[in-house]
Amino acid sequence: QVQLVESGGGLVQPGGSLRLSCAASGFKFSDYPMTWYRQVPSGEREWVVSISVAGRPINYADSVKGRFTVSRDNAKKTVYLQMERLQPEDTAVYYCRAEYGPGYWGQGTQVTVSS
Repeated sequence: QVQLVESGGGLVQPGGSLRLSCAASGFKFSDYPMTWYRQVPSGEREWVVSISVAGRPINYADSVKGRFTVSRDNAKKTVYLQMERLQPEDTAVYYCRAEYGPGYWGQGTQVTVSS
């Protein structure tokens, strides 16, 4: 079965950095785009960035452009989100989604940006 496991979240001060990982299994990872979303405290889920099978970002949300970088390692079946210059408004649960079949979600990883 398809599994997506996010990790790397935590508490960080404003201006800090985190690197999220999403390890995939149960499907041919290298054949499908992946997407990062986040669910902010208000409950709204926001699209952050997608990445093509070849590793090219497919746009970034304006709110993260220039601060976040998406990448993937098809050999490791993992997609990453490097987050720099984090701000309190980046506080959210971050999810990865496999654009395979109906779409599959991980369980999410909490990122809290606070002093």
